[in-house]
Amino acid sequence: MEPTVPSLPTVSEAFIVGAVRTPVGRRKGALSGVHPADLGAHVLRALLERTGADPGAVDDVYFGCVSQIGAQTGNIARTAWLSAGLPQHVPGTTIDRQCGSSQQAVHFAAQAVGSGAADLVVAGGVEVMSLVPIASPMFVGEQAGMGSPFAGDGWREHFGDQEVSQFRGAELIAEKWGISRTDMERFALTSHQRALAAQADGVFDDEITPAFGLAADEGPRADTTLEKMAGLKTLTEDGRLTAAVASQISDGAAALLIASGEAVRRHGLTPLARVHTMAVVGSDPIHMLTGPIPATEKVLDRAGLSIDEIDLVEINEAFASVVLAWQKEIGAAEERVNAFGGAIALGHPLGATGARLMTTLVHQLRRTGSRYGLQTMCEGGGMANATVLERL
Repeated sequence: MEPTVPSLPTVSEAFIVGAVRTPVGRRKGALSGVHPADLGAHVLRALLERTGADPGAVDDVYFGCVSQIGAQTGNIARTAWLSAGLPQHVPGTTIDRQCGSSQQAVHFAAQAVGSGAADLVVAGGVEVMSLVPIASPMFVGEQAGMGSPFAGDGWREHFGDQEVSQFRGAELIAEKWGISRTDMERFALTSHQRALAAQADGVFDDEITPAFGLAADEGPRADTTLEKMAGLKTLTEDGRLTAAVASQISDGAAALLIASGEAVRRHGLTPLARVHTMAVVGSDPIHMLTGPIPATEKVLDRAGLSIDEIDLVEINEAFASVVLAWQKEIGAAEERVNAFGGAIALGHPLGATGARLMTTLVHQLRRTGSRYGLQTMCEGGGMANATVLERL
């Protein structure tokens, strides 16, 4: 007698029904004195107000945050929700996939909804880098005698004692793909110009909730020029990178509401887009930032789409070399990539950036009437997430 094969569960679609972000504050700028939990709470309240969703119906809260120390520890997904005065029965968990933490939060939310484990999930992130500098947990831990993440016997066996940092990775990428300092400076200038034009045209108005007296992103620089960039010192003596071609240290928060079809009907929500396809990959941890290339290839293959069918791309500008190498490999049309500027101009509040990019992508797909959007970003440790959205 043949064994009975159980029927497979039906996979539900995951819809984005709300997406909102704070303006991105410059280092030591308007948001630098705001407690991270309060910044997260602000965007959570705005998300629920805009969607009209019942906060008590939320199944879970996934929040990205990279430097989990001090004010950003203690499970900031939970402390931000409670700081917003929202129902105590709703749980939360904090995610660290390095710079992709809040993009991963969206993936986890979509997976929970798609599997039927949840109907309504908040996915977002927060980081106040003015208060908690990048890599603080590592540096403070080393200073306190807690050791280094790259000093174990297994790590040394496979990777030796060579420098492990995003700065070295970005330099190695520039060398490998033959990207000059001039190439990167031109790209950086374009990022500022696009961001400034987007601000002037009110492109970000629908996605931003003013926060703590700040109504617009502080990062874009109207006075930057190629001549000014050329006068900056490189980060290393023989390198090509300068601060001008790297993402800005920033403060910010963003959040999206992910819903099942049943939740959409039950709560009277309006779908903005659906999470079409997701992928995540690992890549060389020394080059560290090359992951968006295989992640893009993987997600497009899964989606059955070509890069030419993608209308808008948001790829995080951790460094100009990362995006330029990706473009060389993927062949995306330049005008479709970061059409409204990127992290070089708008900033990169680590744990919030994935959700910030997703929020921008959702709103701009609707504003432009485009169908497909792609988001991808490099991550510490040599990883990358990629997501394809489809406008509804």
